[in-house]
Amino acid sequence: MRVVLAGGGVIALLTAVECVSAGHEVVIADQADIPFSGATSFDRHRVLRALHPGDLATTAAAVGAHHAWIELEHLLSTAFYEQSGALTALGTDDATAARDLLTVAGSKAEVFGADELAAEFPHAGFAPGTGAVFESHAGILLADRLLAACAGWLRWHAHAELHPHRKVVGVDADRAEVRLADGEMLRGDAVLLAAGPWSRELLAPELSRELVLHRQTMLYCDVPPADAAAWAATPAITSLGSDGGAWLVPPVAGTPLKLSAASACRVVDEVGGATVPSWWREHLIDTFTALIPGFRRDWLIDTRDCHYLARRSTLGPMLAVLGDRVLSYAACGGSSFKFAPLIARSLAARLTGAEPAPTGLEPLDRPLVRADGVHPIRPALRGVS
Repeated sequence: MRVVLAGGGVIALLTAVECVSAGHEVVIADQADIPFSGATSFDRHRVLRALHPGDLATTAAAVGAHHAWIELEHLLSTAFYEQSGALTALGTDDATAARDLLTVAGSKAEVFGADELAAEFPHAGFAPGTGAVFESHAGILLADRLLAACAGWLRWHAHAELHPHRKVVGVDADRAEVRLADGEMLRGDAVLLAAGPWSRELLAPELSRELVLHRQTMLYCDVPPADAAAWAATPAITSLGSDGGAWLVPPVAGTPLKLSAASACRVVDEVGGATVPSWWREHLIDTFTALIPGFRRDWLIDTRDCHYLARRSTLGPMLAVLGDRVLSYAACGGSSFKFAPLIARSLAARLTGAEPAPTGLEPLDRPLVRADGVHPIRPALRGVS
């Protein structure tokens, strides 16, 4: 079977790996490099953690993803998962409930009281009086290293074709083919449109309207040499307990300290430029100056804005069945990256006619299905990323 994948991000690449591993041929087309440093998937790191408070199915799925990432390290012969653990600030009762949930889901967790947390991580800036739950089956994924490993593995495989700088401008679900900007048609037995912020216009209006574009600002910092050892021993922190939803990724494997907050994420109408608006940069600098002891502006070495899509009604990813073995998957920021191995296995099964195993992820197990099953080729304002 020949599977055509429109897009070169983490979902497309891992789905391609799954299809090739099952003996199928794949063709990947993207408007830029594969991987592309400006794509939504591309970053120095992503946090992997299992905890989804009050949701056993999703927490268990995240535990499964943790093990799937380890398997992928072996398959790709590349180390990209730093299993440093993850801390999430919670009240005492909530932290205990979170520990119990993680235990039932098959993970390992322990509760830190406020005094214990402050003593163990005085440099991290947890909100005063807050406790936390620590997950050991969690950590930091070196996203850029993973994407390069996937592309390299596929590039040398006889059953994979990579077509960088080939912009996709249309998808025909009735004929299972995509049209490139240069007029060439890529035909397959199945098609996956890995929809990113640049490719909403490839979807029918009723699906495109379901997707909301978000933009988030992040700071990248060098910590002072005197604090380097403490930061190197710090787990990923998915919540510092602040009102603005501050979180951080510690420096690992030569990467900088990464800082951001839920308050720096906003809904926008279109993809913005590469320059980070000064207001949002200053907002985060002020946020972490108030949180992290000794934080100074001169720690800052870079800023970046990322864009991601989310389904309007759920704020999560969206899988749509456009036709017989023609799918569209719109990822949702770090959430889809965390579950990417499970998502890729499920998508590969659907594309190749196998029965997908339940994942515990509602958007994946119960996709949207178009009534007519046909999505005619139509031009797009932007290509696929």
